[in-house]
Amino acid sequence: MNFKMFMGEYQHTIDQKGRIMMPAKIRTQLGERFVLTKGLDSCLFVYPEQEWKVLEDKLKKLPFTNRDARNFSRFFFSGALEVEFDKQGRILVPNNLRSHGKLDKDVVIIGVSTRLEIWDKETWENYNSETQGEYEELAEKMMDFEINF
Repeated sequence: MNFKMFMGEYQHTIDQKGRIMMPAKIRTQLGERFVLTKGLDSCLFVYPEQEWKVLEDKLKKLPFTNRDARNFSRFFFSGALEVEFDKQGRILVPNNLRSHGKLDKDVVIIGVSTRLEIWDKETWENYNSETQGEYEELAEKMMDFEINF
């Protein structure tokens, strides 16, 4: 499959059984199987198989003698699972991941280049409000990574 980056923001709901309808465009990009895991900032990360493999290879190279590396790998892999769409184009988010993401009813799915993030709508709105004034400062810091706007 020829992967294109994820972009955009999509508003959806999570039903009482923990299922989220994924937009058709995202379903096409993700493919049949993909990985759902705990993300940072109280969201969930969704990776296409090939992108998960790239990340997995990088994490495997971390020294297991380093406490931070072990802790991060435990956090990241313990919540990971392979996911498929049901016939209606939904994914089932297990209780432990719904709890991590504080997902209750309204959710926002955002494209972040090689992954998707699933946020509780209120948490996402609060995050945006808190960081709104920081974007110019963040853009300046990106120059340290040789990213110029």
